[in-house]
Formats: sequence, C-alpha cells, structure tokens
Amino acid sequence: MALRSFTDYRLSEDIVRALQSLGYEQPTDVQHEVIPIALQEKDLTVKSRTGSGKTAAFGIPICELVEWEENRPQALILTPTRELADQVKQDITNIGRFKRIKAVALYGKQPFAKQKLELHQKCHVVVGTPGRVLDHIQKGTLDLEKVKMLVIDEADEMLRMGFIEQVGAIIDEVREDRMTMLFSATLPQDVEQLCHQYMQNPIDIEIQTPEAAKVQIEHALITVKETEKFNVLKDVFVTENPDNCIIFCRTQEHVDDVFQELDQLEYPCDKIHGGMVQDDRFLVMNAFKRGEFRFLVATDVAARGIDVEDITHVINYDLPLEKESYVHRIGRTGRAGKTGKAITFVTPNEMRHVAEIEEYIGFEIPRHDAPTEEAIAESLPAFERKMQATPVIKRDRSDQLNKGIMKLYFNGGKKKKIRAVDFVGTLAKIEGVTAEDIGIITIQDNVSYVDILNGKGPLVLRIMKNTTIKGKLLKVHEANK
Repeated sequence: MALRSFTDYRLSEDIVRALQSLGYEQPTDVQHEVIPIALQEKDLTVKSRTGSGKTAAFGIPICELVEWEENRPQALILTPTRELADQVKQDITNIGRFKRIKAVALYGKQPFAKQKLELHQKCHVVVGTPGRVLDHIQKGTLDLEKVKMLVIDEADEMLRMGFIEQVGAIIDEVREDRMTMLFSATLPQDVEQLCHQYMQNPIDIEIQTPEAAKVQIEHALITVKETEKFNVLKDVFVTENPDNCIIFCRTQEHVDDVFQELDQLEYPCDKIHGGMVQDDRFLVMNAFKRGEFRFLVATDVAARGIDVEDITHVINYDLPLEKESYVHRIGRTGRAGKTGKAITFVTPNEMRHVAEIEEYIGFEIPRHDAPTEEAIAESLPAFERKMQATPVIKRDRSDQLNKGIMKLYFNGGKKKKIRAVDFVGTLAKIEGVTAEDIGIITIQDNVSYVDILNGKGPLVLRIMKNTTIKGKLLKVHEANK
C-alpha cells in the first residue's frame, strides 16, 4: 500500500506547511477516513479511540474550508471541558497559523467581557463548552449567521456531564445548511440518535482499534483494602518506576489527600481537579506536558484535554464507577504508537463494577498481586536514581512552527480608527516583506498585536519604529510572551 501523505488531500500550501512544521508526517487512520469527506462538507459521526488524532481530523478540513476574508465565525466546536476547549483552540491556531486563522475559546471561570471583546474582532473559529457558548448566544455576543461547520467533540462526555440539552439548544441556533461532525471515543446509542436528528444523511465512520494498539496498553488489576491503597501506590511507583504517570481519583477530596501525602514525601508531583481556579489548572497541565514533574494526581476532568504522547503509566487509585471512564482514563497512555501500562486498584466490594468494565472493553483485566518486598528492594536503586535526576524539559510540537514568528505590540487600535487592512497595507510596503509574512492581527480598543512570520519580525520591528500607520506614529515593540 502506498504511503499516505497530507498532500493527497489537495490542501492549500499554507495548511501543508503548518502540518510539516508541527511534525505531522502521515495521516492517522481517522484522519485518512475523515478529511476527504469533511472537505466535501458532508455530515459525519466518527467513533475512534482516544489518542487516534481526532482533533486534526476535523481541525485540518475546518482550517482549509474557512474563508480568511470573512470576519465572523464560520466554525463552532463544542467540547465538554475547559482543558479540551483550550487544547483544541491551540491546535486550530497552529494548523491555521500561515493562513492567519483566528480561533477563540469560550468557557466558564473566565471573564465574559474579555471573551466578548475577542468575539467582536475578526474571528474564524469558536471553540467552547456548551454552557458558556449558550450564554454568549443568548446575550447576543456570538454571531452564528456565518457558521457553516459544527463539531461536537467527545459527545459521550457531553451526555455524561448533562450538557445534552444545552447542545441541542445551540444546534437549534445554527443555520440548517451546515456541515455537522460528531466525534467520540465511545458512542452511546442515545447520543448517536440525538445527533442524527440534527444531521443530513450522516456518514458513520468507526475506526476499529488495531490489534497492535490493543496491546500497546498493558492492563493490571490489584485487589487492595482502602486503608492500604497509599502504601501499595508507593510500592507500585518503585517497581514500575514510571517516566510520567497520572493517578486518577474519584473525588476532589481524594485528589487533595493523595497529592498532599506525595508532596510531603517530596515526590515530583502536582494535582488537577474541577475545584481549582482555571488559570491554575492550565499552569499545572502545561508544566506536566513540559515534563517539569512526573506524577499528576487528577479527577476525571483531566482525562479530557491531556494530549501528552509519552505518559508511561495510568494508575486508577479509585476504580471508575462508569465503564466509559475507564476507557478515557487509560487512553492517556499508549498514545501515538507508544506503549503504556494501566494499573487499577480495586477494593473487595467493588468487583461487580470490574465485571461491567470487562464486559464493556471485551476482555478480562489480568489480576496481579501487590509488589513483594523482594521486588521493591530490587527496584529501589533505579527508582531513587530517577527521583534524583533533573527533569528534562520537553519542547512543544508547536515550537518549530513558532520559531520564525514574532508578535509585535502597537499602542493603537480601534479608538484611533486603525483596521487590519491598515497594518497589511503598511507592512507589505516594507522592502522584503509581503502579505504572506503577516500573520494573525488582533485589534483591541487601544492596542494591536500583529504576528510577523518567516523570521521577518526584527526587520519589521526596526522599520516600524519610524513608519506611520494611517498617519500615526505608534509605539512598537515585541509583545510579552
């Protein structure tokens, strides 16, 4: 079979160039199936396992189909969690970087006024959680007139979190002659039925998990009394010696307790759950992605929106009571062709829940004993060496993409009657600069930000210190990161 390539889909040069900079080499199975159909603007329901590349499967065609000249949103993507909304926004921004596509994320626990301001500027793609998106629609701050693409991401989680009525209310507000795409790792019948109500002859795609992927994750079940869990956890850490590990707990209180005990023992760890301030959740997630610490204690909120390719272990400190949650939790490991291990603690009175999970996933989870004293003693030196090692900070896949980009700050905006075309017209007259070197332009009331691409930032910065825009000499400097 011939090797697949993103150039097979007749994508524009700007999109292909961004994909190459991001290190996307060959389309995954779900991308190969979805992209050609989505480019024809046909409705789709897609069932594909976590970590299979679903975001790029809808992100690439959306970025290709968006018309840059149109200032109003043309695509709306609904996600169940804030972390996932932010992750998808970043992915869309990266894929559409050279096409200058502007994406905005809308979610709760963030100032409404700030989001309203972003929506009043040029905006091509909106990504958000249902509650906040509906809030903007009802207050008239989100214009849906030009939205021709709708994506419902992680639809099963929408149902589980009680968003389905809000999703229906949002769909009712979007024009009928749109393309609708639904994506999920699991696809309960009621979600599928609901979405088929709103879709025109949808094409159903199910990406079978290949045998190789099934064995990418090694499963283990350890029976342990509730009072012994933390001691067994420490022993498992020693014998498994994970590079990166997520420890899932059922409640926020349990996360706090486990984190506090690990922190007191000076484990390189942090925590994330829904009770934390949103900015703190993002800081923790970004630090974990960079490899600043090895152990993340989390509730299920972290099972969505974590896109880290090399998490070696997932430990279910508390057994998930919903079978779908087991699939989403373990899907954090064994991603992008790598292997991983999922270890689940179960108390003697929880075995009936294990039976439900096993029936759902289609196989029996191998039973293991807790680590023996001999195994712990043998593994301890290697564990202690890794604990004392300085963390290696990882580069984000977008670093290469952003290498040639400089964001410039100008101290003038809408109140000085400055528009995006004024920047483009002025900057494109600089010798050695073309319109292709000008990226996303964000104009606020009193300031503006302009991305300069292709390494031309220092040149533009130097020239613009003495060049007027619309007859006004603005202060200009490199924007704070």
